[in-house]
Amino acid sequence: MSSSPYYLQGSPLNVRLNRGIGWLARHGISLMGSAEMSVPGRKSGRMQRVPVNPHRYDGGQYLVSARGHSQWVRNMRAAGGGELRVGRRAHAFTAVELPDAEKLPILRTYLEKWGWEVNQYFAGVTAKSSDEEITACAADHPVFRITVTS
Repeated sequence: MSSSPYYLQGSPLNVRLNRGIGWLARHGISLMGSAEMSVPGRKSGRMQRVPVNPHRYDGGQYLVSARGHSQWVRNMRAAGGGELRVGRRAHAFTAVELPDAEKLPILRTYLEKWGWEVNQYFAGVTAKSSDEEITACAADHPVFRITVTS
């Protein structure tokens, strides 16, 4: 059994589609609420850009890493925040990672909205899965509560 944190790399097609979604967000076109996130690289310090699906739940805003412990997650942990952009509108934010015990309602509602796009990364877990099944996969999917600061 591997001791590495869960991460599922995107296929070449996924990578191309993500580039396109990021380009659209950068140029003011948001698909179902998508945005381009920028976060400083933890080693390089250069801003890394990634398309994301900011998720609103119960008055809060969250970023969920469907693919697991990705580079943007590691950078976010180091930086504690970043910037969300759609066109010329850019909003700086701070981020706090949620403990696994608090993720259930966010993951369920995220899968309800974005499951058509991300279910493949959740190893059979869907919005209709039991609380126990979603909770069991929570450690594989980092969730950050974000607070817009500008």
